[in-house]
Amino acid sequence: MAQSVIEIKGIGKTYRIGEVTVNALREVDLTINKGEYVALMGPSGSGKSTLMNILGCLDTPSRGKYFLNGTDVSNMTDNALAEIRNKEIGFIFQTFNLLARNTSLDNVALPLVYAGVSKKDRIIKAEAALKSVGLGDRMDHKPNELSGGQRQRVAIARALVNNPSIILADEPTGNLDSKTSYEIMELIEKIHEAGNTVIIVTHEEDIAKRAKRIVRLRDGLIESDGPN
Repeated sequence: MAQSVIEIKGIGKTYRIGEVTVNALREVDLTINKGEYVALMGPSGSGKSTLMNILGCLDTPSRGKYFLNGTDVSNMTDNALAEIRNKEIGFIFQTFNLLARNTSLDNVALPLVYAGVSKKDRIIKAEAALKSVGLGDRMDHKPNELSGGQRQRVAIARALVNNPSIILADEPTGNLDSKTSYEIMELIEKIHEAGNTVIIVTHEEDIAKRAKRIVRLRDGLIESDGPN
């Protein structure tokens, strides 16, 4: 039987903007199993970014339940969420989110610092993660000494270093040219093939088509959900 990593039931998210109430998500149900490769798609305002923030434990729902690896994370405190995030989720962002003054190695090792891993083990794990994305020769380079594609590879290595349950990629090719985008998507595919659960948030059809399942959102609801 497939093991679910993510299970959300009746998730809703409501924002107040001045006098206006915005229902960003309305009663969303979604299950993602271990080892799946899923694309979340939808136009601006569809709720996909809100859903990604909830899945990534960056935000909590207004209502409904979210189980991550069997743990109810719906109403956790910010500190508890931060701990879960660091342990369970590897993030890949469009803007890379690297620390400018730190080397590739230090950037990749950062989640391990928060996890309380010893310095010696941090270096071993960060080096292995950088080698796995083809950057074994760029460990001492800072972000401004790397190309966009190399920066995204550093970000991917950082996402992998904690061996998380889920890799969550938000528009991971948004700032890259088409050749580099293709290389990054190939790398994400390899990560999935190695057994990782991958969720990619995108508005680009050709990027979504590389996933095995596409969940489409519109007006805060799941419009369709099926194999690609």
